[in-house]
Amino acid sequence: MNGLLVLEDGHWYRGGMFGSEHALGGEVVFNTSATGYQEILTDPSYCGQIVVLTTAHVGNYGVNPEDVESARPQASGLIVRDYHPVPSNWRSSKSLDAYLSEAEIPALYGVDTRGLVLHIREAGALRGNIQKLHVQAPDGFPLTGHLDSLDRSHPLYEIIEEMVQKAQAIPAMAGLDLVQEVTTEESWSEGDPNAPYRVVALDFGIKKNIVRQLVQLGCHVTVVPACTTAAAILEMNPDGVLLSNGPGDPDPVEYAVKTIQELLGKVPLFGICLGHQLLGLACGGRTYKLLFGHRGGNHPVRELEGGVIEITAQNHSFALDPSSLNGREVAISHMNLNDDTVAGIRHKRYPAFSVQFHPEASPGPHDSHHLFARFLGTMERYR
Repeated sequence: MNGLLVLEDGHWYRGGMFGSEHALGGEVVFNTSATGYQEILTDPSYCGQIVVLTTAHVGNYGVNPEDVESARPQASGLIVRDYHPVPSNWRSSKSLDAYLSEAEIPALYGVDTRGLVLHIREAGALRGNIQKLHVQAPDGFPLTGHLDSLDRSHPLYEIIEEMVQKAQAIPAMAGLDLVQEVTTEESWSEGDPNAPYRVVALDFGIKKNIVRQLVQLGCHVTVVPACTTAAAILEMNPDGVLLSNGPGDPDPVEYAVKTIQELLGKVPLFGICLGHQLLGLACGGRTYKLLFGHRGGNHPVRELEGGVIEITAQNHSFALDPSSLNGREVAISHMNLNDDTVAGIRHKRYPAFSVQFHPEASPGPHDSHHLFARFLGTMERYR
């Protein structure tokens, strides 16, 4: 047990290290999905975060190049209970250990993830950092604890105290624009150039399966940087614009809000996750930070028109304030049944709608795949 996760509030969690021994920090969050660690790690929405997986067994099917959601792992670290170093899967090209080591991302196994998740649920998402212990922990040193429980003469006191200070120095997620760290630098395209629909996707941290879903439905998708102007997008003469998922706080992404405001009414819009929040801001709404966020593939959502309930994949720290939408030209279309947060909106006058969950899943249930077909129907009616 040669590694430590230390939180900003002084709590520590000891475990064995795998992946890289490179020390990294970030906001510590948890994901309740039973499978899909590779897709989770490569989801750009996890930029700046250390991910705790609640599933017991991780690493048993390895890593393969087909299941990535971006070009590289995006998370700042990984925390698991049981790590299986030898993958058993004909599709596997390498172990999770080797994959994380190449990306210089640290991971811990043998951690009391149940206790850690319960602490996050009570205290909220906390900043923390992972570091290898370069000194031997004394016999009987507990796997979990708090700095205040140690005497200043303890051989690990100064190490943990310094890690607490490092965690407290990590920029808070609120007010942080992480989109610029994950957006594409140059435009790129996928799909048949002669496909019946042309979609421009604003890349705030887009997952590959979003593009894949649109291509499979007959779209030629051009992914553009997050700071692309509305004028530049309209020059491409798209049938619709996709507002992608992404990391961080939507409030500082003001350039995207301005672009969306200028696109409203001129082209159909479909927002996913961060794209949903940005559409809400563009329509005059407000967002707020959730205590510990929603992450996992088991979140129930009700579509208010018709009452259909879908199990959805979610990954976000912020949500739209429903009171801020009162009197606006948007209607709430979906609600999260776990906590009654806004899970979807639609514009009352313009062809624009968005959801706070991930209809592309990967990982997660496919209940909401039909929303991509709804987007195509919106584009068809509009043109």
